[in-house]
Amino acid sequence: MSKHDVKPLRDRVLARRLEEQEQKVGGIIIPDSAREKPMQAEVVSVGSGRLLDNGERLAPALKAGDRILVGKWSGSEVKIDGQEYLILKEDEVLGILEG
Repeated sequence: MSKHDVKPLRDRVLARRLEEQEQKVGGIIIPDSAREKPMQAEVVSVGSGRLLDNGERLAPALKAGDRILVGKWSGSEVKIDGQEYLILKEDEVLGILEG
């Protein structure tokens, strides 16, 4: 299975966290186990959108390739082909990074 085989359902988004630069505090390198989770991610794929009460479907505001901000503990982490991804609802996305 590859990331191309995963299509999120409804208003869910498949994203990959973007690694931040190596953190140093006072010249000390912080090990991976003590680092905070990155808050930036790249959208890999999106679902078809949220189904409204009247039966219409609200198109997602995100698209593959968008860079987004997510909460540190948002969504569910999944591993696909050895890579870690995040599946979260579109409502959990804090914002889209432009530029």
